[in-house]
Amino acid sequence: MTIEIPLPALVTPSDAAALEKGLAAHGYLAEPRVALVAWLALKLGRPLLLEGPAGVGKTDLARALAETLGRVSVRLQCYEGLDEGKALYEWDYAKQMLYTQLLRDVVSKETAGATSLADAADRVAAADVAFFGPRFLVKRPILTALTSEVPAVLLIDEVDRADPEFEAFLLEILAEGQVTLPELGTLKAKHPPLVVLTTNGTRDMTDALRRRCLHAFLDYPPPSREIAILELRVPGIGARLAEALATFAARVRAMDLRKAPSISETIDWARALLLLGASALDRTLVSETLGVLVKYEEDRVKIEAKLDALTSPTSK
Repeated sequence: MTIEIPLPALVTPSDAAALEKGLAAHGYLAEPRVALVAWLALKLGRPLLLEGPAGVGKTDLARALAETLGRVSVRLQCYEGLDEGKALYEWDYAKQMLYTQLLRDVVSKETAGATSLADAADRVAAADVAFFGPRFLVKRPILTALTSEVPAVLLIDEVDRADPEFEAFLLEILAEGQVTLPELGTLKAKHPPLVVLTTNGTRDMTDALRRRCLHAFLDYPPPSREIAILELRVPGIGARLAEALATFAARVRAMDLRKAPSISETIDWARALLLLGASALDRTLVSETLGVLVKYEEDRVKIEAKLDALTSPTSK
């Protein structure tokens, strides 16, 4: 028996404020300008390029957009050496070979009576459509999103990790909502996905890619916004502890560190402190739990050396 899981109802926010409210209902506090750009990308059918340091919520925004809009979420994680085969589609050659073996008698009948090798090859070539069709097609994330029977959010995560040549491959998809496969021709999306690209700025994106996208820069939030994020994502956190954590995180991010704490790491830290029964920060507690927030020993040493100032209520 097949159990069908119903998809959430599609939602089309009437304006940017409605989208911002919907994102908050799904655990994401977006700045009004970011919500506006995301809403415009949705209404204009344009890709959305999210740029900013690692850990500021770019990937989570794509997740929240899918949930808010009632769309399926498809993710492509980029990396060095990523090619079309891993991003778009591949042919299941092992399955093709198996079918060839199973159907060898049929192939023999097709080639029976051929007057030459070229004639036999032509007869076999006529069966190409049978071996290069949906039965043997392995869809990767981009093709999955383009051929989805329901609207999708396609997240192309950390596109700056991929090679610049990969951007050129993306241009047709971003501009036309379609892709060309040599064996099948041009496939146009029935429901063009909302494409969200993220970059941590490890290299510059090409002008050609930027031109096709709407752009939003996400940075670390000010303490006031991070307090609101902590209160939303960590139920039960007191206002005093949330303020102390957000203030401490802002001070630490201003230091010359190998890796500044991300928002997700401050959330993890808040949850850890609640498990320990903490209601406020003090030097000893911070020192003992710093490994939740900081992931490099050299950064921990730098912070430890300034803990008195960093935990002081009046420190600037």
